[in-house]
Amino acid sequence: MLFNHARSTVSYRFDEPNLVSVAGLVPIMALAQNAGLADLAQQKITVATTGADKGANAGAKISSLVASMVAGADSIDDMDLLRHGGMPSLFDRVYAPSTLGSHLRAYTHGHVKQLGAVSSGFLTALGSKAQLLPVPTAGDGASMVFVDIDDTVIEVFSAKKQGAGYGYNKTRGLNALLVTATTAESAPVIIGQQLRKRAAHSARGAQKVLADALGALKRIPGQDAPVVVRADSAYYGSKIAAAARRAGAELSVTVRLDKRIKKAIAAIDDEAWQRIEYKNAIFDETTGTWISKAEVAEVAFTAFSSKPADEQVTGRLILRRVPEKNAAKLAAGQDTIFDTYRHHGFFTTIDATVLDTAAADRMHRGHAVIEQVNAELKAGPLAHMPSGRFQANAAWLIAAVITHNLLRTVATVIGGAMARARALTLRNRIISIPARIAHHARKLILHLPTSWKWTDDFATLWVAALGPPPAVAST
Repeated sequence: MLFNHARSTVSYRFDEPNLVSVAGLVPIMALAQNAGLADLAQQKITVATTGADKGANAGAKISSLVASMVAGADSIDDMDLLRHGGMPSLFDRVYAPSTLGSHLRAYTHGHVKQLGAVSSGFLTALGSKAQLLPVPTAGDGASMVFVDIDDTVIEVFSAKKQGAGYGYNKTRGLNALLVTATTAESAPVIIGQQLRKRAAHSARGAQKVLADALGALKRIPGQDAPVVVRADSAYYGSKIAAAARRAGAELSVTVRLDKRIKKAIAAIDDEAWQRIEYKNAIFDETTGTWISKAEVAEVAFTAFSSKPADEQVTGRLILRRVPEKNAAKLAAGQDTIFDTYRHHGFFTTIDATVLDTAAADRMHRGHAVIEQVNAELKAGPLAHMPSGRFQANAAWLIAAVITHNLLRTVATVIGGAMARARALTLRNRIISIPARIAHHARKLILHLPTSWKWTDDFATLWVAALGPPPAVAST
């Protein structure tokens, strides 16, 4: 594409009061309002309204935060994305960044819990607007809902932020614990979250967050499929297992290669290993290579055998082995005298009649989907933790979760190729559409660009949120 004007003939003016840069917010925030976001926040959040009235109009303020994040905000200053052109003609109570920052700084731990209840209730309401977790009826493990739990460090750049510290990745930050739910035909929604201080151990308090998340999952309309909780080795413990069992969920969790596991591996006959090939190669961090072939086997196993009998869990230990390759020796033309292997294992309570060894291995590796959620949030609203106060940042995390689930609902409502689209794709195609506002015959009209490729997708969302637009003669 080439610029086809002389420099001296092109100029600009910021002088059009009827333009907006994010016309997609109209149907999206209408959908959020239909699902009761503002009403839930207004009812549940009880920040004091004395003094500067930091707690007044909590519903409108939370809606402003979410709308800004939908538009791409990743800091308090970015809340000004909504304060331009004709936005006051489309939305009421578009608050200034300073007002929203003051509201968040007034939060206590109790108010964060209240906002968490708003998030859970809003997700339930969104589930009545779209089928967020469609479950197919065929295929290995396809008829399950997968609940994944993991934590991530959100980097901060100031030692003055409350709760900031150096975590397991040697980076100063705050620790965010997330629980997601997904199926073979859907992208993940977030059903649980918690911001934690300093170098929090991954499993600290995770059983309570998981239990609450599994309760929230049951409240999503139409969700009655079997549930399996997937996690990495940091969550291999009796408390996580107990939380899953109380909720009626199966468990699939990576194990640490301790002496007991190594003893179980040594007892497996060579004939028991079966070869599997991956449709998509998986990256092995130990050797820095891509693996497309491996061998799997399983043995009966009782997890947490050192605990009291009522905390022990019987199931299957599934192991994957890949040949140990010494890159330096191979480069020098040397080979090993005999085969050695590296092993990876996980424990599952899923019956072998439901998933055989190879199918269970494929299912467990799907746990990596939560890393995509972490990456999307950290490239979006969690790129910055906006406040020096811990509870304000905890509330910011929940607002980001609400935004994520709203966008997942938007993608599901549109359907087709957009059903699993990520936030950036939705923003480029549906949200950040420029529009000129006009009034005709007592109707407000958004004039959108001609030849916009995703016109049909926008129209589908509009009808779902606002109904068919009234016919207006062209002007």
